[in-house]
Amino acid sequence: MSALVLAACGSSGSGTQGGGDDGTMTVVTTVAPITNIAANIAGDKATVIGIVPEGTNSHTFEPPPQAAATMEKADIVFVNGLQLEEPTFELAEANVQEGATIVKIGEQVLPESDYIYDFSFPKEDGKPNPHLWTDPTYAIKYADVIATTMEEKDPANAAYYRANHDKWVAKATALSDALKADQESLRADQRELLTYHDAYAYFAKTYGWKVIGAVQPSNFEDPQPKEIARLVDQIKAEQVPVIFGSEVFPSKVLEQIAEETGVRYEDSLRDDDLPGAPGDPEHSWLGLMRYDYVTMITGLGGTATGLEALDVSDVAPDRAEYPQ
Repeated sequence: MSALVLAACGSSGSGTQGGGDDGTMTVVTTVAPITNIAANIAGDKATVIGIVPEGTNSHTFEPPPQAAATMEKADIVFVNGLQLEEPTFELAEANVQEGATIVKIGEQVLPESDYIYDFSFPKEDGKPNPHLWTDPTYAIKYADVIATTMEEKDPANAAYYRANHDKWVAKATALSDALKADQESLRADQRELLTYHDAYAYFAKTYGWKVIGAVQPSNFEDPQPKEIARLVDQIKAEQVPVIFGSEVFPSKVLEQIAEETGVRYEDSLRDDDLPGAPGDPEHSWLGLMRYDYVTMITGLGGTATGLEALDVSDVAPDRAEYPQ
């Protein structure tokens, strides 16, 4: 397994080395779900900067040259790992100051024996499915790693970070509980997903769903005609009522498959793009996952009253910055 937490020699694990202009700790993150979780824990005691803009394909994102200057200010860099954002990780390794800490969160919380390889992430390519954050149980583990790292780097504010962590975990646990309750409105054999982007493998394993296929192949291009024909046959055989597309990955192919099979095409699932606008109550990891779970359950014929009633607002104001 690759390195999980990297720190330059001489780091004491306390205090800040880079720091924002106001003297606070600077935390640099990658994808929006990680950025939002970190911002909830950091509150107003640290500056959180997200390198990957929302709504961007994180698998193919190349950080702009000016991101190097952002890395130079970082006390902590959180990346997902599992080979999701290698160019950004390499940029961090090359530019962080001595004493800064780089954390591959996914590789810290997921043993290699539990890596999932599947439709869009075949084992022969060597890249496991990296989408742990769509599973609340792993998102909570992400929060654990983020809070512990912040506490160690900035012990003066450790109690503050821990309090925000505990509040956030309580909300994430409530989300998980509501999901478990609402999915009971579907029979077990109805909890089947055919998606465009393969972002729900760990969620499905934890909560007892079945991902019957993902349209997008590992090169992130549209599938070949032979694969489309196979999916059409599978949809008819499984009697799938809905094909779930991605808001970030629009697909004419899914529209074509829906027309050929006569099933509904729902194109609004969000893999890592937070709903609403910054400042809106639903613009959060909690809001992101609540939206996806409600869309899945109701799209398949169930009800989601528990999820819909949840408060999905942040526990601390999300002041995350996204450099232009």
